[in-house]
Amino acid sequence: MKSLLVLLLLIASLIDPTRIGKINTLKSEAKKAYEAGDYKTAIRKYRYLVDSLQVKEDEVLLNLANAYFQSNDTTNAVSQYQSVTQSTKSQLRSKAQQQLGVMSNRQGKFEEALNHFKESIKSDPTNEDARYNYELLKKKIEEQKKKEQQKQDQNKDQNKEEEKKEQQDKQKEDQKKEQEKNKEEQKKDQQQKDQEQKDSEKKEKEKQDQDQNKDQKEDKDQQKKEQQNFDPEKMQQMKLSEEKAKMILEAMRNQEKQYLQQNKRKATKPKDKGKPDW
Repeated sequence: MKSLLVLLLLIASLIDPTRIGKINTLKSEAKKAYEAGDYKTAIRKYRYLVDSLQVKEDEVLLNLANAYFQSNDTTNAVSQYQSVTQSTKSQLRSKAQQQLGVMSNRQGKFEEALNHFKESIKSDPTNEDARYNYELLKKKIEEQKKKEQQKQDQNKDQNKEEEKKEQQDKQKEDQKKEQEKNKEEQKKDQQQKDQEQKDSEKKEKEKQDQDQNKDQKEDKDQQKKEQQNFDPEKMQQMKLSEEKAKMILEAMRNQEKQYLQQNKRKATKPKDKGKPDW
């Protein structure tokens, strides 16, 4: 009996005409403020309905979320829209998902926004605004992916061109180094040949000087010998004048010199490989 009395009192409080009138008045005032663009007043009145009067109607929560959205209070707007997505009313769930998609799109979270629009359509297939936003954003994402792919392809082509250019530059550099190396080797070879030529000429000159000195020495020795063998008395006995005797000696020296030179030429002449040594 006591429990029944408490229940009746509770029902009476819920259907209190004064409370109901106050709720309806606040709803009307909040709606009027919202339509007038006075979102702060609308938020204050909707909050009073929810917090003080314990009004948990999904329509009131959605209107409160819309007021937060219009006043750019993103944090509270997201929180209120998310609570409405659990509503048993499909149209309200659809509108809440749609608004969450709009906010995600503004933040550049395109994939997340696309999912919200998709859920909005699932909740209410007649929501044309959500469908339009979904198709528009889907096309935008596809175009963006296409541009990114094109950019990646261009970067790949550019990288290939850069690699190709680097290889060509390296080949040119290697060729240049090889040419410089060849030039340096040719220069060294030429220097070596020039040095060998100088050494050969020097040896040849030294040999010629030695031969000339030898010839001069031999001439001096021969003159000395002839002078030693020259006997004036013997020449007188032969009835030769001193001048004629000198002429004879000079002729003998010339003959001997020619003989020596002929012997040198025969000694230095290379052997014919095609003929025997004998």
